[in-house]
Amino acid sequence: MDESNIKTKAYRQIPIVAIRGSVVFPHTDAVLSFGRKKSVDAVNSAFQEDRVVGIFTQKDPRTEDPKFEDLYKVGTIAVITQMMSAEGETHAVVKGQARINITELVSSEPFLVAKVEEIEVSQNYPPEVEAISNKLSDLFKKSINLGKQAEIMTVMKLVSGKVDPSELADQVASIVDIKTTLKQKLLETLPVKERLEKVTEYLSHEVNVLEIEKTISTKTQKRFEDQMRKAMLREKKKTIEEELGEVDEGDLSSEEYSEYKKKIKEAGMPLEVKQKAEKEFKRLTQMSPHNPEGGYIRNYLDWLCEMPWSKISKNNVSINHAIKVLEEDHYALKKAKERIIEFIAVMKLKNGSSSKKRKNNVKSDNAPLESQPTILCFIGPPGVGKTSIGKSIARALGRKFVRMSLGGIRDEAEIRGHRRTYVGALPGRIIQGIKNAGTKNPVFMLDEIDKIGTDFRGDPSSALLEALDPEQNKDFSDHYLEVPFNLSEVMFIATGNVLEDIPHALRDRMEVIKFPGYTQDEKLNISKEFLWPKQVRLHGLKEHKISIDDKALYEVIERYTREAGVRNLERNLASICRKVATLVAKRKKYPRTIKIKDIHSFLGPQKFSSIIAEKKDEVGLSTGLAVTAAGGEILFIEVALMPGKGGLMLTGQLGDVMKESARAAFTWARSNWKRLG
Repeated sequence: MDESNIKTKAYRQIPIVAIRGSVVFPHTDAVLSFGRKKSVDAVNSAFQEDRVVGIFTQKDPRTEDPKFEDLYKVGTIAVITQMMSAEGETHAVVKGQARINITELVSSEPFLVAKVEEIEVSQNYPPEVEAISNKLSDLFKKSINLGKQAEIMTVMKLVSGKVDPSELADQVASIVDIKTTLKQKLLETLPVKERLEKVTEYLSHEVNVLEIEKTISTKTQKRFEDQMRKAMLREKKKTIEEELGEVDEGDLSSEEYSEYKKKIKEAGMPLEVKQKAEKEFKRLTQMSPHNPEGGYIRNYLDWLCEMPWSKISKNNVSINHAIKVLEEDHYALKKAKERIIEFIAVMKLKNGSSSKKRKNNVKSDNAPLESQPTILCFIGPPGVGKTSIGKSIARALGRKFVRMSLGGIRDEAEIRGHRRTYVGALPGRIIQGIKNAGTKNPVFMLDEIDKIGTDFRGDPSSALLEALDPEQNKDFSDHYLEVPFNLSEVMFIATGNVLEDIPHALRDRMEVIKFPGYTQDEKLNISKEFLWPKQVRLHGLKEHKISIDDKALYEVIERYTREAGVRNLERNLASICRKVATLVAKRKKYPRTIKIKDIHSFLGPQKFSSIIAEKKDEVGLSTGLAVTAAGGEILFIEVALMPGKGGLMLTGQLGDVMKESARAAFTWARSNWKRLG
């Protein structure tokens, strides 16, 4: 800094105003708004006297009651030219005069007052200042041409070129788009040459940004005009082709156009569905390439073309094969297997009869005595093989198997799909399952049908009625596809745990087959023939020929599980295999045959104990039977006789049936008191 060019001139005391977020430069006009009481009082006082005020920028704009130490050291002395109040704020137009320093603090109440000195800059500039000034003037003109906003009077003054270099630097600094801290540094930069260089640097950067913005804007405008021109030409072309009866491929490439035509032709759609597909395809060909609906139509056409409208799995309806498959996959369940075999036998006879009628061209669609397909519903406790026997039925018939879990479903759209007006809409899970199967006659298992819920989004069980009702499912309508799909050839099987929890309307359309829990002997045979060999194979123990004796299996069944099915039994057998596999991997001694002592070592203490009824009746003790999910249970009911009014008091967690039994026994005892003595 050339200190010889910098001079100061003492000034009398004046009101000081703190501003935030802006800087007032000498030689510039500024409009300021004041809301804080001290600032308003200072401006009013100055306006009533000689209109001279000192303006300093706050270091931290968040400070609400700034002191002298909260202000930058260099400020601007200004003259208030206009002033007005509106909406709780005071507005003033000020004109910056010169840079000032505070020399002495006079007062901080009711507003800031200080003695200041004016900083004067010599008018003797070095030769290079003129060159920098010319460059800055050119940059300013360029920025105005690029759209920079500035006061018209300021523009006219700076464009004229007859401006002092110091004033030029201050004028441009006041309108250049930079941070407040950088503007304050420019105010504190006293040498004119250095100030001009900094302002030129900042304005040059802003001009570069404006040029980039203008280039982007020009390209965007050109692209928009091109799109509008193409859209107009496309509409003209479409009109001409409609007049000539020609087809426009629109947004589709020739390859994509041919592919969709081929898909629609080879999909084997019914006439109504094909007409719908061709209508949507025509819409797609006439659509603008930038129309977002094009993606939705493509997705819809893909679903229509990929649905198995005419693809059928060839039925392998052999009674002997079905019996063999069921016996291989499941032990016991005699009654359930018998009913399934009967179902398959009826299907075999109906298929044979239908084939003969088709061969002889006999139409039987309206035959009044033709029975409708039966929908099976397997009801039983968890783990008894309801889901797995459905897979066995599909294997026995040579059909695809689809499983759909209904547990917790509360939205009807899960069954029937969403309408295409929704973003991300898809068909319901029934149609999705049919598409994944790839045939129109799979074995479709509706698992946990008793767990369907209902809320404000609809009743899924009502949506299932159409799918399961043989009178209606020939024309099942999914909300997404909006065309009928024939579900009459699908073999639906439902499963559940509690029959009473299934809605009555659904229950009425199904034939219930009850799956009882397994007895201990049945669990033993299932373990020996199915579960243990499976776990040995899964845990890599097949080569080590690990076996388990019957007593050990009985121990696991009786003491470590309490269930109607065999899921926990299989988990315990898997745990035993893991223990043995660990011993084998560590090359430690392991048992070749698992015995009872090994069970206790591998599985820990017994979890359950069997309750045996007393051989002889005891006074005050009665034996009851209770039905549980795991089968039956013995309950001991103790009776105590005490003085009173002859009433019966029941304690404990007894069910309604057990309470009724106790009251019946009490009534019988009272009615036979003479005979009982």
